[in-house]
Amino acid sequence: MPRRQGYALLIALVAGTAALAAAVAFGTTLLSGPRPPAPFTGAEAHAAARSPAAPAHSGGNWVATWTSAPVSAEPRTAHGFPGRTIRNTVHTSVGGDAARITLSNLFGAAPLVVDQATVNTRPVTFKGAPRVTVAAGGQVVSDPVVVPVAADTDLLVTLRTPHGGGPVTFHPNAHQTSYLADEHGTWSTTRWRYLTAVDVRNERAPGTVVVIGDSITAGSGSTTDANARWPDVLADRLRGTYGVANQGIAGNRLLRDGLTGISGQGGTGRFERDVLSVAGVKTVFVALGINDVQQAPQETDPQRILDGFRALTERAHARGLRVVGATLTPYEGYATWTPARNAVRLAVNERIRAGGIFDAYVDFDRAVRDPYAPNRLLPSYDSGDHLHLSDDGYRTLGRHIDLKSLVGAPKSDTF
Repeated sequence: MPRRQGYALLIALVAGTAALAAAVAFGTTLLSGPRPPAPFTGAEAHAAARSPAAPAHSGGNWVATWTSAPVSAEPRTAHGFPGRTIRNTVHTSVGGDAARITLSNLFGAAPLVVDQATVNTRPVTFKGAPRVTVAAGGQVVSDPVVVPVAADTDLLVTLRTPHGGGPVTFHPNAHQTSYLADEHGTWSTTRWRYLTAVDVRNERAPGTVVVIGDSITAGSGSTTDANARWPDVLADRLRGTYGVANQGIAGNRLLRDGLTGISGQGGTGRFERDVLSVAGVKTVFVALGINDVQQAPQETDPQRILDGFRALTERAHARGLRVVGATLTPYEGYATWTPARNAVRLAVNERIRAGGIFDAYVDFDRAVRDPYAPNRLLPSYDSGDHLHLSDDGYRTLGRHIDLKSLVGAPKSDTF
């Protein structure tokens, strides 16, 4: 199981960097036997610095090892964090011999200034300079940092913001302990701030599996710092061969933007930014829809949800990407459950199983439902609210995925 971190992480990072994890092949798409990484050339560094905001997948051997979808403006941060140091703890899926980071000021009303950034204490530059200004509503990608990154380990990405520049673009409910510090002390937090991606250079990794999802993908109900979300379990099974990018947002919907302010833009609206633009994306995993069924205003017509899935599949196919979808998990006993809403869920699942929506599907519903009460979660998989899963439940989802379904060309007859 992935290691828990805390202040021990900071000590470990100073002591040294973890060794690269060995890649283990699966399926027919991977090469056998290790191959040493090619040297990182000055020309590559110069090209990345020259166009830091270009899509990360546009060239080279860069794959996302970790991502976090920007959700909204953090409440009560109108003036940003002047003079503060933000220490984001992230957990890798695949390793590499160099890294780069993406900083987002998507929800900022003023330019964001970062005058110091590090990855595991290694200095980060932007177009060769240690200081960068991110325009309001914009993002930047750093220059490559020559730092060994191991698979299945924690990285510490540190940013210092000398001036105000809020509101802060953040991702709440991270289920990971990060830190905010100033001259008066250090405070723990479960929010990721400004950082939306860590990419690694890996000569062998075929690409990244990008998961767009809701709270069940984000890991609501899982143990903090245990890396027990189902995409973490999937990454463990892939053993560092592919990157796994978790773009889950608690409360996220497929067809509508979230109503609470912390549920994010709907999956249809954020698909380009949070999926198609991820470094090295090869396979898209769609795990959305349950909130369209159970949240107000509810989608009462299953065909609208299915049409939304088809639209995402079509957009991914236009980029040559394979698409895998998941059936909607049971939630009887949750406050919003009704027989009518459950009928919509069942209709969506029946159509997914029939084929023609995705290139392949994973039956999450069947994996975690109670066989004696199939509209409910199996009690041992229930976190307690009858909607979100326990660590055991998420482990079951991650193990239920046929790894072969993730590879291959998109089907021409999906529709």
